[in-house]
Amino acid sequence: MSEHIIEAMGLSKVTIKNGKVVDVTEPEVEYCPLFDHHRNIKEITPEIIAENMQFRIDDFGMCMPNRQLKMKDYLGFGISEIMCTLLNEKVIDSAIMVLEGCGTLVISESELVQGIGGRVSGLVKTSPIPELINKIGEENIVYPETAEIDQIKGIELAIEKGFKNIAVTIALASDIDEIERIKSENPNVNIYVFVVHTTKRTSKEARKLFDGCDVITSCASKYVREIGEKESIKTVGQSIPIYARSEDGKKFLEIRLEKMGGEKPKKDNPDLPYPLI
Repeated sequence: MSEHIIEAMGLSKVTIKNGKVVDVTEPEVEYCPLFDHHRNIKEITPEIIAENMQFRIDDFGMCMPNRQLKMKDYLGFGISEIMCTLLNEKVIDSAIMVLEGCGTLVISESELVQGIGGRVSGLVKTSPIPELINKIGEENIVYPETAEIDQIKGIELAIEKGFKNIAVTIALASDIDEIERIKSENPNVNIYVFVVHTTKRTSKEARKLFDGCDVITSCASKYVREIGEKESIKTVGQSIPIYARSEDGKKFLEIRLEKMGGEKPKKDNPDLPYPLI
């Protein structure tokens, strides 16, 4: 049986089995400006979450064998959009991401980056979907038999495949030390760290993630925002800021901004997630 667990909008944990939403936990974030602006959702409730997740399943095949994998850049500003641009500009040559039905994988095509990362975030656990594994290619998936999520093994697979400029998305502070180890063991390889899904990270976790990354998104994280507002060397966005920690990260944000035609005017009172946790 196909089973997938996603930490979705509002930090609710959603369980999907065989193409149906079967369980939704109470959200911990009541309001998200992204869902308000794009979906007119003023309050995040279990019912709204279930409806939105089922819409994704029915619309583009999330967690299904017919999952649409590719998507063109639509000029938004998020982690997948940044990495999509970096691949197109040949700044990076590969990306380590996570896909339902496949787990951790190595990809080098920009439309796959956008189609995978731009549609689903917060994948906690997944199970193999043979049709998707065949489309991506077993050789590009860390654990095709189990669809396990392991970003460190993903980096190692990318290095084995000969990639030299690797972007990786992570959400766990525990990955930082392992990434530093891989960097020290492979001085001829550049590994760029993009931190996603930061809501409810502890102060200690936020500190470690921020210090170890190139780019980090704030989501509804109280502590990432506190650090980023003081220490980011380049910030894009107000409602959901994205912070650059390194000079490379700053360059990445600037490359994306150039693609989009520059920054938008800042608002006096931007909408923020509530509560920040």
